This record gives sequence, structure tokens and C-alpha cells, in this order.
Amino acid sequence: MDRDGGPRVPEQRAPGVPGDTAELRFSVLGPVRAWRDGEPLSSGSPQQRALLVALLMRDGRTATASELIDALWGEESPSQALAAVRTYASRLRKVLSPGVLITEAGGYALRTPSDSLDLNVARDLAADADKARAAGDRYLARTLINKSLGLWDGEALASVPGPYADNQRTRLEEWRLQLTETRLDLDLEVGRHAEAVSELTALTAAHPLRERLRELLMLALYRSGRQAEALAAYADTRRLLADELGVDPRPELARLQQRILQADAELARPVEEPAPVHAVRRPAQLPATVPDFTGRASFVRELGDRLAAAGGSVMAVSALAGIGGVGKTTLAVHVAHTARAHFPDGQLYVDLQGAGARAAEPETVLGAFLRALGTPDTAIPDSLDERSALYRSTLDGRRILVLLDNAHDAAQVRPLLPGTEGCAALVTSRVRMVDLAGAHLVDLDVMSPDEALQLFTRIVGAERVTSERKAALDVVAACGFLPLAIRIAASRLAARRTWTVSVLAAKLADERRRLDELQAGDLAVKATFELGYGALEPAQARAFRLLGLADGPDLSLAAAAAVLDLPLQDTEDLLESLVDTSLLESAAPGRYRYHDLVRLYARACAERDEQPPSERESAMSRLLDFYLATASRVYALERPGDRLVDHLEPTAYEGISFTDRQAALDWLYTEANCVLACARQTSRGRQLRRAIDLLWAAKDLAESGANSKQYESAALSARQTAHAVGDRRAEGRARTTLTNVYLVAGRYEEADEEARQATLLARAAEDRAPIFWANNDRGIIAFNQGRHKDAESYLLQAIEDSRADRNTPGEASALCNLSRTQLSLGRTAKAIALAQEGIAIYDRLGLTVRLANARYALGVALTHAGRHKEALAELDEALANFGKNRQRLWEGTTLFRMAEAHLSAKRPAHAAQHAEQALAFGCIGGDRIRAGVLTVLGRALEILGQTDRARVCWHEALTLYDEVGAPEAAEVRGLLTPLSAA
Repeated sequence: MDRDGGPRVPEQRAPGVPGDTAELRFSVLGPVRAWRDGEPLSSGSPQQRALLVALLMRDGRTATASELIDALWGEESPSQALAAVRTYASRLRKVLSPGVLITEAGGYALRTPSDSLDLNVARDLAADADKARAAGDRYLARTLINKSLGLWDGEALASVPGPYADNQRTRLEEWRLQLTETRLDLDLEVGRHAEAVSELTALTAAHPLRERLRELLMLALYRSGRQAEALAAYADTRRLLADELGVDPRPELARLQQRILQADAELARPVEEPAPVHAVRRPAQLPATVPDFTGRASFVRELGDRLAAAGGSVMAVSALAGIGGVGKTTLAVHVAHTARAHFPDGQLYVDLQGAGARAAEPETVLGAFLRALGTPDTAIPDSLDERSALYRSTLDGRRILVLLDNAHDAAQVRPLLPGTEGCAALVTSRVRMVDLAGAHLVDLDVMSPDEALQLFTRIVGAERVTSERKAALDVVAACGFLPLAIRIAASRLAARRTWTVSVLAAKLADERRRLDELQAGDLAVKATFELGYGALEPAQARAFRLLGLADGPDLSLAAAAAVLDLPLQDTEDLLESLVDTSLLESAAPGRYRYHDLVRLYARACAERDEQPPSERESAMSRLLDFYLATASRVYALERPGDRLVDHLEPTAYEGISFTDRQAALDWLYTEANCVLACARQTSRGRQLRRAIDLLWAAKDLAESGANSKQYESAALSARQTAHAVGDRRAEGRARTTLTNVYLVAGRYEEADEEARQATLLARAAEDRAPIFWANNDRGIIAFNQGRHKDAESYLLQAIEDSRADRNTPGEASALCNLSRTQLSLGRTAKAIALAQEGIAIYDRLGLTVRLANARYALGVALTHAGRHKEALAELDEALANFGKNRQRLWEGTTLFRMAEAHLSAKRPAHAAQHAEQALAFGCIGGDRIRAGVLTVLGRALEILGQTDRARVCWHEALTLYDEVGAPEAAEVRGLLTPLSAA
């Protein structure tokens, strides 16, 4: 036994291994804690924890008694210090596993595995990050550093006394800051500029003299397109250093300022952009190449040479043009696969749906590309120009091949081009892109007879073709030598072993099928599709015709079942059989789509063959019913007790039922494009009222900021049709949906006019539902326009309307909106009471998204009352709920209000950080609210001593306020007035 009563460690035991199998874990990167097998252990008094720290930090080395006394008390040690150390050691030994705390050479040591201490784990992660960065894997390095930083739980060695703990705490805090700087540096290298600005704004406030942080902030601002702020940040730094230390900025900072002034091209983009480890490291989106690819040797060689040369002084762009079915996509995909070795950083692919009724929007495509390249949703900007710029920056320094299939025109393609050497783009389109600057144009014609016969033979089999060579030539000639037509004909023959090639040739000899359609043009495509369609069974042909009527990008199995009015299993069997004929594509499990030209052909067949003709309208009516019924269920699940669903048009189709809110939201956002396409398409016919009600039920799509253009387009179409046919009820509801769209975008005058007209029309039609929503929205509009008395009047009327309709959630909404109005009228207590009343209603109903709105209103009211802690608690809960419900714009607006609360509570650093996050998210209310965020950010920065940057924010805010004619412009002008002129 040693003198403290603990067992000695046997000499044969390996160092660092405890005396039993229990796993001990220790934490010093925060409060000092210990665990055995996951169960917390008592670490004793502060002095006992100080002793534990002194031993843990020595990595198993022995600490003498005098060293421990110095660590605990320094020069002011008590007279019984040695006895106290022995007592603390004895107590620790009883808590820890046997053989862990040992006594040797007059001192003590802890024998534990290195990775039992969080500090050692953090060090190992940081060392691995350094290796990854040196190897060029910046994303892995960033991930490892984030893991290292994630081990911190507040201040290191929290509440541990003694000079040793004080010194270690200072050292660890410096190391933590260095790690943070390294991670932020990596953020900028991989294009996460917007996220970095928010964090760096807070860090420069906390560490104003740390020049490296200022340098990173300048770079983040510049790469975020905020050059004036970047230069202002330098001016703020130079002034601060002169005032506080009497020195100039370090040379690196001065050089950065000069590079920004000179708009250095190398400075404007990240060093390298490999994909993150948590996302697709190297996107590999190319569709599979066909195994029987045939011919096109000269084109393969020509395009392959162009791609192999990418990496020179310019980006390589090749644009293939040709009629539908000529094999543009097949050739492009084959060439792209053969060139993959030249593009080690990945390949991107998109079908731009250029020949369809609704071509893919470039901003939507860019969003998908950025996500595939590892950019998080929170970092993807809203506008097309910003997305395109971030996309080009993300690709800079990488070798990526982008295949843009089925493009509509050059305007659609331009924002999607990589723009830098080392990358290349392949474009396919039905039109020659003579206006696509610098593109290598390739015109793809039909196959040669030999190539066509070779392709036909590969699919059907040489045994069947060799003996009927002339008949096979007749077949490929009848197909117009179009690859797609040949594939369809050959597939039909291959699937029917009893047919001969002559049988197929005889079918194609029928002039009623061929006529002039076998020319090398769109008519030839129609003839090709006729081959497959004519061989379909009646049920298959009906499905082919009717499913082609829908405008959406694809159809789910459930939606297709509604169109066909069949059970799911029967529908799936039909659709899969159509996939086998190549007349339908399986976009994903349970989802189906047409090639755009096949869809046009299917519609032509429906117009020609569907009997009675009313069945076409019935099919679309069933699809509309399906979407309306399902969207209504989503709405009802999200807003229990909301009476809106009771005012919707009845449906003959039940739709999908949900028991889980998350599954309901998943459906709505997955089907967003299809739902809005259906609403737009059916709004032009006799289903007008139900189409408008579908927009009502799917209003979350407008409020979230997603699909805003499609939603507005559908609402405008509905309003125009309703007005043209004189349906006042339908027009009133359509105008109500547009009111919501314009309100979210901050287009208040347009929103108010739509709401005013909606009220008049609804009253004339005796339609109660739009009247409440119009008054509620007009109250919000008047509030945002500074007409607070008008706002109060509208909202009081909305409350009355909601109660008359027993619309309890609507009443809560109006109460919360009235709360905001009362604040503007100086009635803070009343505002708080109204918001609390709204919360009580929502809470009782079990609502979540609307409860978030109510907590948002209460948080704003509490901020005005100076009850900042309570306000931030409410806003924080609202923020979490908005995030769960994918309401990104509301998240940004809540962050803005949190910034206001922090500023009011005299926490400018927190205010600046939240304001920056709000700018990154975007806000409800458009440019006017953005101007408000910039104003708050400027106020926070001014308090933090960053006055030049503050003035840049105010200048931008003033510009935005002036553009929308907002009265807040006067306030911002006052902020910009020099003190000498005041």
C-alpha cells in the first residue's frame, strides 16, 4: 500500500491502462467532469477539481507535491497545503477506477488512455485537419476542425480556481480562437462566405484588436459582393489600431485592402472547391450510357478532343443541335462518360425540359447544382445572378463537366455555364445556339443507313436480322434513321419472338402510319412514336394518352392512379409496362415522366383517339381533385381548426391521408412543381374554382419563399380567367392568393389593391372566406405602410369576421397582427396581451407554424417593453418552429427581430451576428425589411466602433427605402448626417 492507502499499479501493467475494464472519460473543455462507463462521477470541491486538472493536463507524467501546491495556490499556499493535496488525492482515488491515480517519486500521476480526455481528442482532430489541408482536402480539414471545436462546452476549465488553471484557461482560449480562425479561413476557401460574415462580425466585436479576424472579415464581405463594407472594415480597423495602440495595420491587411481596391480577380473566388464529406464529394450525375451505343464515331472524336483540351485559356463549350429523337442526349452522355478522366472533380447533369411547356428555370437548376457541390441550403442565395456567381466561384479551380440536356435557348444556358478554364459544358438542344458566345456548334443529323442497321441489329440480335437484311433496311428506313425511332421499333420486335423482321417492315409500310412523317424532322419523330403507340394494348394506350395531359415535370404513382381512375397496383403495372416500351421514363421509384416530345405526341393521341372527348377533361379533373384533396389534408393537419378547408370546393377524389405532419410537409414540397402546374393548367378551364382553391390549400408554398414564381404565375392565370368569364367568386379568391404573394414579397401597393378588389368581389358573391383574409392582409399591409389606424380598423374587422365564421385560428392570426399595430400606437401592454391571447388559442389547437407566428409577435412586443430575456426566449422558440416547418423567410425575419432585441438590450455583437444571419436567410417583406436589417446592423456596428462599415450599411438601407418610398428613409438619413452638420 502507498502512504495514501491506494493500491500500487503492478509493474507489468502497460502505462496508460487503468486497473480494471471500466471506461473513464474526462472533460476539461468546459466544466471539469468525469464519467465511468457513461455515468457521471463527482469531481469534488473546486480545489479537488483543480488537482484533477493539474494531473490530467500532464498527459500521464508525474507531478511532484510542490508542483501541485503551486498549481492550486501559487505563492499564497496555506500552511497545510501538502496535507490538503494528499486529502484531495485520496478522495479522487476513491472516485476513480483502481490503478488510475498512482503515487510515485513523491508525487502523483494519472494513468489513463490518451483519448479519455477531450482535450487530447481535440488535439488529434486538429492535427488530422492539418494533414488533410496539406493534402489539399479542405472540406475534410474543415470537418475535422469543426469536430474539434465541437468538443468545447463553454469556457475551458470553468470555475476551476488556481494559477495553473488560470494559465491553462488563457492558453486554451487562444488555441480555440486559432482553430476558429483556421476553420473560418477554410470556410472562405470553400465558398461559405455568407455564413462566415455573420460569425466574423461577432468575433471581431469580441476581439477588436485581432487583425487576422479583421482580415478574414474583409475577405468574406468582398466575396459576398459587399466590397464597400470590406473597405469600410479596413478603415475601421486602421482607426482602431491607431487610437488604441498607435500602430498601422499589419502588411497583410494593407495588401488585402489594395487587392480589394484593384478588384483582384484571384481574390474574388475560393482557392478550391471540392465537395464536402457530408455531401457528394464529387458529383457523378451522368445518366448511364447505353450499352449498345452505335456509330457517331466522327462526332465522338470531335467532341472528345474538345473536352480533352479543357483546362487551357478558355472554358470548353460544345452545343449539339438536332431534331427530337436524333440521339443528341445519347451521344452527349456517351461522350461525357468517355471524357470522365479529364474531369476528376465530377460531372453535373440536368434535363432543362426545353421542348416542354415549362422549361426548367435557371435559378432552380443552379440551386440543385450548388447542393450537389456541397453548398448548404442556408448559403444558397435567392436571385439568379447571385446563384450564378456563387456557382462559378464554387467551380473555380476545379475540373467539372456540366451536361445541359434539352436546352430551350441560349438565355436559359448562359447562367449555367461554369465560366472558368478547367471546366467544360456539353449542351443539347433542338435549336442551333448561334448566340451562345464561344460555343463549338455541332449539328447532329440522322444516322447513316449502315449505322442505323447496326443499331437495329444490336438490339434485335444478329441471328434474326442477318437472314432478313432487306426487311431490316426497310425498317430503319421507315424509322427515318432516327435513333429513338429505331430503338422503339427494335424493342418491340425483340419483345415479340413470334414476329419476324418482315412482319415489322410490313407494319411500317402502311402509308397511313408513315406518309410524309418519315422525313428528317419533327414529323419523323411522330412516326417513330406511332410505332410504339400502335403496338400498345388498349389499357396501355389509354394510360399513355391521359397521363400525357398533365403539365407537371413528372407524376407520382398516386397522382397517375387518380388520372386513370384505377387502383394503385393496376396503375403501377400499366406504367411499368409503358416504361418497358420506352414510351415512359421512370424518374425515380414511384415517379414517372415523359420525354417532352413523347408528351406532345401523347396529347395529340388524346385529342385524336380519346372517346368520348370529355374524358380528357375528366382525367384532369380527377388529377386536380387528387391534389386539392391531399393539399387540404396537409393544410388541415398543419392548422387544426382552421375553417379555410371548410370553404373549399368539394372533391370527388379523396387524396392521400397523413398521420404524421412531417410526412405531410414532405409531400407538399416534393409535389410543389406538380401541384402548381396543375393549378395553372386547370385554371384555364371549367375547373377554375377548384384550381384556385388548390392554391389556397397550398399557400405554404408562397409563404416559405419556395416556388414563388410558379405560385404567382398560377395565381395570375387564375385571376385573368376568372375575370374573363365573369366569375366574381373565383376572381375574389384568386386575388386573395395574389395578395399573399405580393405581401410576402413586400409589394404592398399591389397587395393592397388585390385585397381591396377581393373584398368587393367576395361581398358581391356572398363568399365569406376571402373577406376575413383580405381584411387580415390589409391590416398587415397598412401596418407596414405606416397607416396604423387603418391597420387597427382592418384587423378589428378581421377578428369580427373570424368569430362570425367560427374561424378560431384566423382569430388568433388577426389578434397577433393587431398586437403589432398596438405597438406602433404606443400600447405596449395591450400588444403583449393580444399576442399572449393568440398564443393561448394556437396552443389549445395544437398548431405549430402559426404558434411560431404568435411567439414571434409576442417576442417583438416584449422587446418594445424592454423585457429582453423573455423576448429572446419567445423568438428563439419561434425560430426553431419556423425551421422545422421549412419557413426559411420567416426564419430570417425572426433573426432580424432577435437582432433588434439584442441591440435594445445593449448587446451589439449579438445584434450584428443575428442581423447578418437574417441577411443570409432573407426575410418576409422583401427590400423594405432588408433595409431594416441593414439599419439595425449599422447601429450595432457603430456601437462596436466599426463606423465606416456601419455607414455603408446605412447607405444601402437608404437606397432600398427610397426605392420603395418608405418613411424610414428619413431616419436613416439622420444616421448618415455628419455630427458636424447636426
